[in-house]
Amino acid sequence: MIRAITLLLGIAACEQDESISAFVDVGSVWQLTSIGGVAFSAKATLVFPKPGQVTGQAPCNNYSAAQTAPYPWFELGPIIATKRACPDLAAEGLMMKTLQSMTISEVSGDVLVLSDDTGFEMLFQRSRP
Repeated sequence: MIRAITLLLGIAACEQDESISAFVDVGSVWQLTSIGGVAFSAKATLVFPKPGQVTGQAPCNNYSAAQTAPYPWFELGPIIATKRACPDLAAEGLMMKTLQSMTISEVSGDVLVLSDDTGFEMLFQRSRP
């Protein structure tokens, strides 16, 4: 029994991250620049702080979610967000609703594209310090 548990723990420890987190620099900040080809003027970010996790700043609130689908697939678990109000709540609602519907990810240098099955896209640019 102990050997079986040790074996299972060893296998789990060897599993590699196959999510988008493995294809971006951990902790890189991605600025949302457009949704559906329309410039997004409010400030919103996306960060992959560790395997299987997404965090960021929406126009009004901080958010986080699980993301473990293998790259290039993209599927967020429930988004958890703070509940602050601000003048950009409409932009935040659009951003969150769209982010939740994304199913495919593509990383190319400093550009991250999230899209859904219809080709509707969110475009992010990596921020440089």
